[in-house]
Formats: sequence, C-alpha cells, structure tokens
Amino acid sequence: MAIALDEARRAPNHGDVPIGAVVVIGGRVVARRHNEREKLGDPTAHAELLALRDAAEALGRWRLDGATMVVTLEPCPMCAGALVNARIGRLVFGATDPKAGACGSLYNLSCDPRLNHEFELTGGVQAEACGALLTSFFRDRR
Repeated sequence: MAIALDEARRAPNHGDVPIGAVVVIGGRVVARRHNEREKLGDPTAHAELLALRDAAEALGRWRLDGATMVVTLEPCPMCAGALVNARIGRLVFGATDPKAGACGSLYNLSCDPRLNHEFELTGGVQAEACGALLTSFFRDRR
C-alpha cells in the first residue's frame, strides 16, 4: 500500500483526486499510476484503469490473472468492471467508498456469480491513511 499511497500523492500536483494504484505480479511492481482525469481531460483516466493498461502493455497480454492490484480507494463500478474484464487475481484496497464503491460498499462486482470472473478481495488496508489523504485533499479545495 505504501507505493500506492506515494503514487496517490502525485495526483494533486495537477488537480486530480489523490488515488493511486499499483499492479504486482510475483512480488514485482509492473505498473503504478495515479488519477489523471483533470490532467488528461479524460473521464476514464482513473488510477486503476491507467495501471491496468500499463500492466497489460508491460506483460504483452490483457489477461492479468495472477496479478494483484493495490489501490488506495475502493474501485468504482467502471474500475471494478475493468478488473473483472482483466481477469485480475486479487484486489487490495484502502479506504471504502460509500458513495461509489463497487467492491463491497454499494455493489460487489468482485464476487458476482453472474459475471464471467471473480477475484479475491481484501479491503481496509491502511484505510485511515488512505482516507486521510482524500479528506485533506477535499478540505483544502473548499
């Protein structure tokens, strides 16, 4: 989670919400990104999607089975759907997202048997530190 938090801290430099994501395979970081929606003017430039793209490119394949994504905030429906489609093996996240979380808070796409893939899920890892980063960001913007 430390690498994801470090990555998240880079996002406010260009006005983005501080969320960081890391993809790990076999103990090796293959991708690390932070939100870039404001920077790129792209509504899909969430940390998770950018990290998935980078990991797929680094590995030369779109199936990321065996990979673990570590992200500072519970993924939204778009990102959780991308994790399902990427066949991610495991997700570890920090803070829960009661407004848009799709891995336990509002929905749970990680283990919906109606979908073609399920992944292992661990939430609440360093939740306080992850949540504090977001709280501070939004407090400073007001």
